[in-house]
Amino acid sequence: MANQEQMDLIKSGEGFIAALDQSGGSTPKALGAYGIESSAYASEAEMYNLIHEMRARISRSPNFTGKKVIGAILFEDTMDREFGGKQAPTYLWQQRGVVPFLKVDKGLLDNADHVQLMRPMPGLDALLIRAKNLAVFGTKMRSVIHAANHNGIRKIVEQQFKVGAQITAHGLVPILEPEIIITISDKKEAETILHASLLESLDKLASNQIVILKLTLPEVDNHYYELCQHPRVLSVMALSGGYSRSEAIARLAKNTSMIASFSRALTEGLTAQQSDAEFDQALSQTIDGIYQASISG
Repeated sequence: MANQEQMDLIKSGEGFIAALDQSGGSTPKALGAYGIESSAYASEAEMYNLIHEMRARISRSPNFTGKKVIGAILFEDTMDREFGGKQAPTYLWQQRGVVPFLKVDKGLLDNADHVQLMRPMPGLDALLIRAKNLAVFGTKMRSVIHAANHNGIRKIVEQQFKVGAQITAHGLVPILEPEIIITISDKKEAETILHASLLESLDKLASNQIVILKLTLPEVDNHYYELCQHPRVLSVMALSGGYSRSEAIARLAKNTSMIASFSRALTEGLTAQQSDAEFDQALSQTIDGIYQASISG
């Protein structure tokens, strides 16, 4: 059973979810944006040490608390490390009041039917048991939609809900993330198909099953509002998806009941070269902007 206090905090929508879950392929780009070039590390272990230092710096920043940041998504490597001398999930909740989530997917399969399904996760049950023991509240997994293909989107949603049921059985709350690429020409049509498919699957869930949705900011304002109000949905989050932070915030503010779950847009403007005071000020301004957009509806 999920922690009720954490459940209530996420359901309140009084804040946003920080996505600190960059993994193997996206880590070099995240470090580069943070001002650390690839020449600064000689191995994958050194790379992960550097990205962990960035995440730890974010986690202890004064404005990174549950008053505005109600949750944070961690990479598995981060879950197994420490923030402030405590296991990362424990530190987030006990010291910062931030609900911990874990990214569980292992990447994407090749494009078929204009979508990319998630790779198989043979070790998922063992990972979920470990996460539960470390006081993680929920999980996140991502698949990708490249066009308004009915068959492909149906497969995406079916897979997300099937794995979601496996996660729920372990007492964790799954974040389902069927991302629509923002640059596709038929994005609006893809969103219409996705909405219908998600609604159909939500209506089939048992009364003890709840999910969180993480969706690309839509072309039509409040397109996902019906999903936000669904009794089986704890929260609907928006991913920044490549939009600049200013555009992502502007779009989010027009979508009632959606809250942010930003990654790159959260860390935009932060660098390793900043003093702690400069870093904290920049992050605080970002947190304030994303928070205001998240609660505007």
